[in-house]
Amino acid sequence: MLPYATAGEAEAALGRAMTWAEAAWFRYSAATPDYCLYCHNVVILLLVYTLAPLPLALLELGAPAKLTSPYKVQPRVRRTAAEFVRCYKDTARVLLLTVGALQLVSYPAVKMVGIRTGLPLPSAGEMVAQLLVYLLVEDYLGYWFHRLLHSEWAYDKIHRVHHEYAAPMGFAAPYAHWAEVLILGIPAFAGPAMVPCHMTTFWLWFVLRHIEAVDTHSGFSFPLNPSKLIPLYAGAEYHDYHHYVGRRSQSNFASVFTFCDYIYGTDKVSTGLDQLNYYSSNPWQFTTADAWHTYILIYIHVSIY
Repeated sequence: MLPYATAGEAEAALGRAMTWAEAAWFRYSAATPDYCLYCHNVVILLLVYTLAPLPLALLELGAPAKLTSPYKVQPRVRRTAAEFVRCYKDTARVLLLTVGALQLVSYPAVKMVGIRTGLPLPSAGEMVAQLLVYLLVEDYLGYWFHRLLHSEWAYDKIHRVHHEYAAPMGFAAPYAHWAEVLILGIPAFAGPAMVPCHMTTFWLWFVLRHIEAVDTHSGFSFPLNPSKLIPLYAGAEYHDYHHYVGRRSQSNFASVFTFCDYIYGTDKVSTGLDQLNYYSSNPWQFTTADAWHTYILIYIHVSIY
């Protein structure tokens, strides 16, 4: 809730006229409690989760296989409408029960780290810089959390749910055990906790992150996909192999970029399902020592900030 009764008071406090974006934000948020603005995350998440995978789902259902198969990473896999609906319902329920419940109790943490709702709005340059930091932080921490989830206990108890789809699809991007949804929320929130931002940037961050997850799990690889222009971007082919191998996979853990896989030697298969000759000689290469190493790295990384 903004501490101004009128637009004139807001402009007097700013010492200038509001931009059109600031005026729109003022009209929307002036009388809305900050807690309610924060809870918009649930609505935004469900909207993005519903809409982002929809075009490719409709393409797979409506277009002839001969048109879509050249662009599918696993062309022999064809989804039915019932499969899409079941995945959507199961995932939406988990998101509502986990993320929705978390929203009710996590607002004090958001205020503590300094997520703001007031004026002025951030500049485009500030938003881009912050989003880049969030991508890098989430990618690094997400890599190690993902490796940890491929330890024997964590995979059997938690991560196996996400790997029920050996051929991913967009609606399955957040399809996971409720505990995994909460665990992987830590890397996503770590960036904003380290570099606090405006609530609008906070919303945009989670929108972009979820769209990226949908793209990575889409099961389609189009030659003109703009994401292919992003250096070191993992993409659908890279992550699809990880799902195809499933519980034995000890490679391609990348969340967004591939540099962690390269640095830590887990980019055993760089792209595509044409290299299925790779399998780990030991399906559980992630040992207890590796788990402690992961924990220490994450603890040190977060403690620095």
